[in-house]
Amino acid sequence: MKSAIVISESTLYPVLRRLQKEGLCRTYDQPYQGRNRRYYSITEKGEAQLLEYRKQWNDYKTAIEKLMVEDERGGEND
Repeated sequence: MKSAIVISESTLYPVLRRLQKEGLCRTYDQPYQGRNRRYYSITEKGEAQLLEYRKQWNDYKTAIEKLMVEDERGGEND
């Protein structure tokens, strides 16, 4: 079962504006039940940045996992 983190609007919208300003996402407005609703989508630049973030995360995760395994073995340099 997947769970999601809870993020308040006061946290989310400044992040979305920053992503838009950096060209990582774009917005468009569309009427919905008599009101305009704003939609966000990722840009090609955003896709490339996301891939880079995922690579960095995997590198970090691998380094931490390596440290954990070494610690379980009693350390390499003990």
